Amino acid sequence: MNIPNAISLARILVVPIGVWLILRGSLEAAFWVFVACAISDGVDGFIAKRFKMITTLGTYLDPIADKTLLVSVFLTLGVCGYIPQWLVILVVFRDLLIIGGALMYQSITRNLTMHPLMSSKINTVMQMTYGATTLAAHAFNWNIDALLGFASIGVALTTVVSGALYVRIWSQKASAMENNTANNATTNTGTNTINTGTDTINRDPTP
Repeated sequence: MNIPNAISLARILVVPIGVWLILRGSLEAAFWVFVACAISDGVDGFIAKRFKMITTLGTYLDPIADKTLLVSVFLTLGVCGYIPQWLVILVVFRDLLIIGGALMYQSITRNLTMHPLMSSKINTVMQMTYGATTLAAHAFNWNIDALLGFASIGVALTTVVSGALYVRIWSQKASAMENNTANNATTNTGTNTINTGTDTINRDPTP
């Protein structure tokens, strides 16, 4: 396992610590853990690209680490009443939708490749910024409720847009697979008809 993948794996393993800190009310410590995880997300990507360490494992491990961190933290902040529950539901539903589509595509085609959309990258940045700001506001007693309100709308919009784009992509892939299946069935039927006709001719007695 190379350095970028090790960083991504470490980010996943740190998530339970951040959740535990939030639940016990140690928001300042949770804030720094979350910020460290957010920074590591940029660091592992930079190292992988700069030193040509991009691997197939890394293309899966990095988004898994991001989703594990964000979903866990958003759920915990929602349970503790630090962020609106509707936003938690929206974020979690979007990620479950994407993961479900990816698993379905992989189970059918066995050919899943990870290519995050730009909208998804923007959404990840928005969610991480919102999570860090929320933790900081409650840890350091910042009175920025209005700012957090606007930020929650921004997170919601990018979440909906990126989720809708993924749904469109999965729908297009599903439609293409259905068309390929139909075309193959038509081709096979035509081949069988020709073969049957050939067999019939071969069985005709010679005059």
